Amino acid sequence: MKITFYGGTETTTGSMHLLEVEQSKVLLDCGMFQGSRKKAYDLNKNFPFDPATLETVLLSHAHIDHCGNLPNLHEQGYEEKIFCTHATRDLASVMLKDAAYIQMKDSEYLHKHGKDAFGPLYDIMAAEKTIWHFASVNYHQKFRIHPSVKVEFFDAGHILGAALTKLSVAMNGKNVEVVYAVDLGRKNLPILRDPESVGHADYLIIESTYGGRLHTDISKAASLLADVINRTSERGGKIIVPAFSLERTQEIVYVIRELKKDKRIPNLPVYVDSPLAVNVTDIFRLHPECFDFETNQLLEQDEDPFGSAECTYVRSVEASKRLNGLPGPLIILSASGMCEAGRILHHLANNCSDPQNTILIVGYQAEGTLGRRMVDGAKEIKVFGDIYRLNAEVVELDTFSAHADETDLVEYVAALNPKPKMTFLVHGEPEARTAFQKALKEQTGIEGIMPRYGQSFELS
Repeated sequence: MKITFYGGTETTTGSMHLLEVEQSKVLLDCGMFQGSRKKAYDLNKNFPFDPATLETVLLSHAHIDHCGNLPNLHEQGYEEKIFCTHATRDLASVMLKDAAYIQMKDSEYLHKHGKDAFGPLYDIMAAEKTIWHFASVNYHQKFRIHPSVKVEFFDAGHILGAALTKLSVAMNGKNVEVVYAVDLGRKNLPILRDPESVGHADYLIIESTYGGRLHTDISKAASLLADVINRTSERGGKIIVPAFSLERTQEIVYVIRELKKDKRIPNLPVYVDSPLAVNVTDIFRLHPECFDFETNQLLEQDEDPFGSAECTYVRSVEASKRLNGLPGPLIILSASGMCEAGRILHHLANNCSDPQNTILIVGYQAEGTLGRRMVDGAKEIKVFGDIYRLNAEVVELDTFSAHADETDLVEYVAALNPKPKMTFLVHGEPEARTAFQKALKEQTGIEGIMPRYGQSFELS
């Protein structure tokens, strides 16, 4: 058995790893690399293997950096099943079509304004054809993908439907267990259940996104968000929130709902400007099996945890444009979460130069993204090729992160009994991976391996 790491090795995007068992090839995730346009286009368009030779794809969850390149994989010859949980199937179906639509619209906009543009990686038809190949199963429902390979999904506690994937491989009269724990969630997040333990792993593949960093306690999330809203509201400004349409938007709306209910913030207008976020929120309502006890209690009391009474969901382009003419104070949540595409770019262009406003970053910003440049203190930003002064207050709240921090990661690995033979650290930038590797060694004695792009390892 051999594993080769092809994505998310020295970055947090483009997760994609190839497991070979006998003559069978299994792909763990097929994510879209996100970063500078040319580099991203080249990496996403060209696979380092022949997609037609794959026998199975196992999809951990519906974030674009894990599922976003599946239509391209299908277009280049992959015709087999894509296994995932039921909620991931539903979410990925809308995420992929939305990704195709955004690529097409961004390309059209850039061409129209005489800017350099790369064609979309795939169109909506390609996304729809890919969706036909999804095969969904329950958590803990074991299924066979090869005569010698069984798979079981565990709840990752990361986003709706996210799974930790355990592969049990029959080799030399014994079962060898390979666990893919990317992405691992946090305890006590609103809406979702906590991550589950997989119990045992001979070989572990785990994320390192927040190596060297500790999150602010989730219990403080509401107070920190209230501070930002109240401060901006007092100066009459707008709060622009680049938020992933999947999970982060629903969490922020949930907390705003609670803050309004407790009268800790003014009853200012809230707009969710993302057709995708609207669709995703509808899907959330279909999957209470993923919710924690508190969220299910709200549903039983006929309360809407996603705040439809407290916010306006915006679908049309015309309604989105009208938001720019509204006076503050107000809150606009819009995608994409890393400010690389979609309607958030128009809101940033229209609002980033006003010092009354706040740009509130509530998710991880990968290296090379516009969101990362703002967090790092840029004085100017480029949006659709035009330069804008960044005078608005920029606030980063990692409190809402759906990723485990360093302590969570170390504790999760330490709880595995016995210790894995090999532990691979992926889905993290070099500094974060190195920090996690050091912490893991010091606290557990485990030597974490940091694979390079294209590097292979034999598993026995």
